[in-house]
Amino acid sequence: MTASSDKYSNTFAADGTVLRHPDRPQAQYRPLRAVRSFQALIKDKEDTSLVFKIFESLPSRGFMERVRDFTMSPHGEHLRSTEPNLPEILDDHAALRRTDKGSLAHAYCDFMESEGLSAAGLVAESERLGRPRFPDLVEWFINRSRDTHDLFHVLTGYGRDALGEQCVLLFTHGQSPSQGHLLIGYAGAANIKKMVKGSDAPVFGAVRQAHRTGKGAPSLMAQPIRELLTRPLEDVRASLRIPQPTKYRECHRIWQAEGIDPYDLLATKPAEPELVAA
Repeated sequence: MTASSDKYSNTFAADGTVLRHPDRPQAQYRPLRAVRSFQALIKDKEDTSLVFKIFESLPSRGFMERVRDFTMSPHGEHLRSTEPNLPEILDDHAALRRTDKGSLAHAYCDFMESEGLSAAGLVAESERLGRPRFPDLVEWFINRSRDTHDLFHVLTGYGRDALGEQCVLLFTHGQSPSQGHLLIGYAGAANIKKMVKGSDAPVFGAVRQAHRTGKGAPSLMAQPIRELLTRPLEDVRASLRIPQPTKYRECHRIWQAEGIDPYDLLATKPAEPELVAA
């Protein structure tokens, strides 16, 4: 399809920003590349850039429609003007700490600081792919989806252990469907089951619960993040219809009773060629 015949490259927001820049490559469905990237991710679960490669290789058919409907709505226009760059907001911990104790902002800072993470760090991981950037609405939508990932962890209660990451991915699929989330989420869960073979922990129950929660909750990336951060964490969870992750916590309880460290599943047995993907 040429740029001139692409309806998205001829669609503009009220401020003149094009929906999809004419030079932006058309998304290509590359399942073999996705599988190879997933296999590499299993071997090196810390290489977050492989996650982005998987998503790029399995584009959603409805992606551009979701981008258009969100970014070109009055609400989307407002968020673009008031929250153009979430990492600047999320990495200003001094400002976030000035909110009341018990707020989402305090919980977010606690999580990021305890894990040694930053929103800018996630940006750097995505940029390791070296993909070109374009001044279009697609760029803003992709960035906002990426930059809310760690907020998902805080709001859902899923940690950065292997199972917690699969749960967040499937929660995200419930919010914004893509085959990449399904591949990593369910294949990763299957690999966890393999690593803790014989355990009674309801691994698939946990990821299915996360999937249902994501489907039932309003879109997080469509929320005014600045405003959410100032509110009590439990109030935000209630308003977004995010229940306690009971199945995930049950897995942790059972594993701990079985002498298995949920944050170090590989320690339960000698290393094998296939590792747990996170």
